[in-house]
Amino acid sequence: MTAPVRAEDAFDVAAVAAWLGLDGVPQVRQFSGGASNLTYLLGDDLILRRPPAGTKAASAHDMGREFRIQSALAPVFPYVPEMVAYCDDESVIGSPFYVMRRVDGHIPRKELGLDLEKDQVRRLCTGALDLLADLHSVDPAAAGLADLGRGAGYVSRQVDGWSRRYRAARTRNVGSFATVMAWLRDNQPADRGACLIHNDFRFDNVVLDRSSARPVALLDWEMATIGDPLMDLGGALAYWVQADDGPLFRAFRRQPTHTPGMLTRREVVDYYCTRRGIDLSDRQWAFYEVFGLFRLAVIVQQIYYRYHHRQTRNPAFRHFWVASLMLEARCRRIIRRAGR
Repeated sequence: MTAPVRAEDAFDVAAVAAWLGLDGVPQVRQFSGGASNLTYLLGDDLILRRPPAGTKAASAHDMGREFRIQSALAPVFPYVPEMVAYCDDESVIGSPFYVMRRVDGHIPRKELGLDLEKDQVRRLCTGALDLLADLHSVDPAAAGLADLGRGAGYVSRQVDGWSRRYRAARTRNVGSFATVMAWLRDNQPADRGACLIHNDFRFDNVVLDRSSARPVALLDWEMATIGDPLMDLGGALAYWVQADDGPLFRAFRRQPTHTPGMLTRREVVDYYCTRRGIDLSDRQWAFYEVFGLFRLAVIVQQIYYRYHHRQTRNPAFRHFWVASLMLEARCRRIIRRAGR
């Protein structure tokens, strides 16, 4: 879904057109779904990605890294868009950016947007999970991406890193997450392997074939790295809102996981673990579920922090602090159920 470019996210389109060597200046519209890196449609078939104004090239905003990962994956994982060009000259639009080809297809948003029967929805769902499992089966060395990893201790680094990020982004109107962070620190398992992980796997990052509803591309690689595959699954399921969830959790639904035919969270875990040959108890899964929800709370809070401190005026972020409170309560319920 595109919209006119927000004033705070505008850039010099003519400068980009000249740098790309285009004939004329294309019309530009902004994709409205993202809350991190910014995405624009140039003309009919080009996509431009750039960081939000004022951000530095941390891993989540490193355009060169994101461009390189997708370029390297193309020969071994044919579900990445075609890369066109990367620009590290900040004099062009004030930040690095890259351009890729638009992938034709359907992207599910809050509602599925496709007229499918329940069995077709189930196949769509399992097809998306197969996409994630296939990514986790890619040999990082064969893709030339072995240097993305930092060795053993991925789980521990994630718990420590996201805890620091939450403390830095906390505002007065949200909770401390102290109990959750302590539980994650005290209950973290050893790494369950090291593979390429997407780190932002959601339905609105998957492009579906319009006729078959099979995945044809996976988008938004800004957080991809080498890490524990179950941490990637936990992060994905943090966004998974079911039809039988409570009204507050359903109010923050942003993808069509409530659609009749979709797998439940428990069924997703079982399907993925069977597909990958992983033995995982409910008690063991609790860690990854809590971590995924906590990680989402940090992301939400970081975005709200920008709004709270007037670094952005996007009204979509106004009530993100409520989501932070809700996610903390959900984490604590899972911890109680799992036993401390």
